[in-house]
Order: sequence, then structure tokens, then C-alpha cells
Amino acid sequence: MSHTQRRQSYRKGPVLLRGSQIPSETTDAHLLSSHDGTDWLHADPWRVLRIQSEFVEGFGALAELGPAISVFGSARTSTEDPVYALATQVGAGLARHGYAVITGGGPGVMEAANKGAHEAGGVSVGLGIELPLEQGMNDYVDLGIHFRYFFARKTMFVKYSDGFVVMPGGFGTMDELFEALTLVQTQKVAGFPVVLVGTSFWGGLLDWVRGTLVGAGVIAAADVDLVRVVDTAEEAVEHVVGAARRLRAGQDARVGA
Repeated sequence: MSHTQRRQSYRKGPVLLRGSQIPSETTDAHLLSSHDGTDWLHADPWRVLRIQSEFVEGFGALAELGPAISVFGSARTSTEDPVYALATQVGAGLARHGYAVITGGGPGVMEAANKGAHEAGGVSVGLGIELPLEQGMNDYVDLGIHFRYFFARKTMFVKYSDGFVVMPGGFGTMDELFEALTLVQTQKVAGFPVVLVGTSFWGGLLDWVRGTLVGAGVIAAADVDLVRVVDTAEEAVEHVVGAARRLRAGQDARVGA
């Protein structure tokens, strides 16, 4: 094989696999499968230790990170897309305010936000995940952690972030958005700021939330105010940083009381 050819790679936690070693399903998919018969009786105790190790490794790597904001968005966004430039500006703005920038570590919007933070002299963090089609960690990540399990990775995003900036994205972006809103709504986290960037992208969704969810009485009208919609990087950074700082100041005041 030519040295210029790139072999398909597959990241499974800290392990890199190629060729015949690439599995047919992800660790998450195997965990959630209902077709194991009684094998789970013997395998799950070991699986619990692996899950535990992901939490330990994540906590150990991020415990001294300091203030951070997570940025979410599509992995499919091209470098020529205006959203890519916007996410780069968001990452840079957060870094200039002293915040580390956490993303999923992949391409598209994630790469853009990491790039902005890295080039602005901030700390650029990537929390990767095992996927059927390996994305790899983008080149702008300074601190990268690979996870097998989505739920361990999600815990890190919330635990070590002071807020979320959500750019245009697909199902994964929606998943992170609504999980954050659920945690705020149910008071599992207090005052966590969530900013949506792009009125034209998010407007239809919020109209549906107001018209259908509020209209049906399944959420309160005030729940819609848990998110702020903006159109510029400056607005996104100003809101999330301002809200995050007020939240930290309130927490510090309560601790000192």
C-alpha cells in the first residue's frame, strides 16, 4: 500500500482500529441492544467498569479546565459556509473573554469554534465520540478526549460548561439543545444560559414550540424564555458570557454567605 494512501480508521475510546479490526457496531449500540440473551449477566459488570473509567478519565482531564462554554452545530457545515465563519468568530470571542471552548471535536461547526478559540489564544477542547463513520478529532483541538458512550460525554458537556451556544445543526445538535433545556426546566442545573444563533434557522422551530407545545399545555409559556435567539457572534458571546458570569457571581455569593 502506498504511504500516501490513508486507511480507514475507527476510534473506540482510547483505541485506534483499522482494517479487519473495525467492529460492525458501536459500543453504544451494543449496550442498547435487546438481543444479547443472557450474556448481559456476565458482560454487564465489566461494562460498568468501562463506563466508570470514562467518567473518571473525563473528570480528571477537565477538572482544572476553568470557565468554559460549549458550542454545538453541524459536522456537515463546509468551510465556505457563512455559518463556519460565524462559529469561528464565536469561538474567538469566547476565548478573548477568558472562556475555554468545548465542542464535539469533529469537523464543520465544531472545527470552526475550536479554530476560533485556538487562534485567539484560548483553550480549545474536543469531546469525541465513537461513531460508525469515524470523524476523528479536528486539528484545532488542544485537549481532546474520546468517549465510547454518549451519556458519559453528555455529562462532561453540562458539568464543565457555563452555557451553550447552539449553531445550526441536525439531530445531534437538537439532542444537546433539548437535553440542556430539560435540565434547566427541571432545575437539575440552575440558570444555564442557552443561545441559538440564526433567527432564520431556529425561528420555525420556536414558532412550533410556542404554537404547539405551549398551545397544548405541555410546557409553560415561560419555558420558551429559557433560550435566547441572536444573529451575530457578538450577540451570542455577549449574552452567554454575561449570563454565565452573573450565575457564577450568584453561586460565589451563596457559598460565601
